[in-house]
Amino acid sequence: MVKKQSGFTLIELIVVIVILGILAATALPKFMGIQGGARAATLKGARGAVASAMNIASATQQSQGLASNVSVTLDGTAITMANRYPTAADIVTAAGLSGEYSSAAAAGVATIQVKDASDLATCQFTYSEASATAPPVITAAVVSGC
Repeated sequence: MVKKQSGFTLIELIVVIVILGILAATALPKFMGIQGGARAATLKGARGAVASAMNIASATQQSQGLASNVSVTLDGTAITMANRYPTAADIVTAAGLSGEYSSAAAAGVATIQVKDASDLATCQFTYSEASATAPPVITAAVVSGC
């Protein structure tokens, strides 16, 4: 009786591993580009959420007939207002941004960044509080280093 062995030869296994390595080397840069694009899209979404929250808080305050610096309540959370718009310290709360963003507010300017960005300074936007004569300013999202 002849015993027949089945399976792969060493050469076949090496060829498969080399092919998989080549595929991985070509797919990895594309995958990294997709991650950066996803972070940029996430940041742009956060910018839209901040703009919407700013307008909703202002409309809520005006519809309730409140003075320009009186806090409003959005989703059960008090939002501090300044000149009919949320303050820089409370805009992230008003927008309901998740933990995937980091934010800091100083001197009436909130800086919102994506935490996982390769360079936080190049994956961010800012919200500047309203003044007595001008509405808040939201800068365009900088996505060059996301």
